[in-house]
Amino acid sequence: MSDSPQRPAGFPLERLTTRDHSRAAAGMTYVYPVRSRRAAGVSIGINLNPNNACNWRCVYCQVPGLRRGSAPRIDLARLDAELRAFLAGLAGPPSAGAQARGLESVVDIAISGNGEPTSAREFADVAALICRIIAEFGLAPGVRPRVITNGSLVGRAHVDDGLRRLAACGGEAWFKVDAGSAEGFARVNDVLLTPGQVARRLRRCAELIPTWVQTCAFAMDGAGPTDGEIEAYLDLLRQADAALLQGVLLYGLARPSLQPEARRLSPLPEAELDRIAGKIRQIGLTVRVSP
Repeated sequence: MSDSPQRPAGFPLERLTTRDHSRAAAGMTYVYPVRSRRAAGVSIGINLNPNNACNWRCVYCQVPGLRRGSAPRIDLARLDAELRAFLAGLAGPPSAGAQARGLESVVDIAISGNGEPTSAREFADVAALICRIIAEFGLAPGVRPRVITNGSLVGRAHVDDGLRRLAACGGEAWFKVDAGSAEGFARVNDVLLTPGQVARRLRRCAELIPTWVQTCAFAMDGAGPTDGEIEAYLDLLRQADAALLQGVLLYGLARPSLQPEARRLSPLPEAELDRIAGKIRQIGLTVRVSP
């Protein structure tokens, strides 16, 4: 078993800002806290890609030194020790419950990080570990387990198993959909995909676990999404069956990209995000906007 981390004296959560999502904030391999706009509170992140490897390369990605690849082997013993130590540093022993000291501002434990987390072969084991710790620390229902994913590996046995385990303990998935056409996926996510492939995976995800769509909207070379691109995106959500979805988390650029396209990107005006949100609501979906 790996050496256990020292219990932190209590991480200063009040110092977190929405513009800094440093994975090194807590000095741990897998566990890091952030203040999340979309989660509306403090999110305890679980970084299963400390090697900065992902099977996508989104042009707005803030990961330094991003490379193509998958998650390394996960040291489950270290992850268990880090998460317990971090929570204990905020709230004392499990018997203290969620309301002691700093935990009242924590809203989720999110499997996310510097790449696609479901590429970890241990994904289902990680899901089970998080659910077990949430129960032991008495964090439910205030602290929800989440996975933030591009959805590209939904349908694989270890991924579906992990999604089921998260769902069983009150969890949910945030599934990335940034475009509605093959051209859009190539331009924004640097991957070869068809709308049909994404819609089928999104539907499968929503059948396994409560699922929100997460969509980053921005301008590239000064131009935001065209009406045709927005309609293609809406068609994709219809194909997936909008009735199965919890809604859409529509957000803009808050932190600078570290990809070569960074200088070509700029935030959309809040009014334009609201206009896009209105179109999404017209197909019957709830939308939460984070400029």
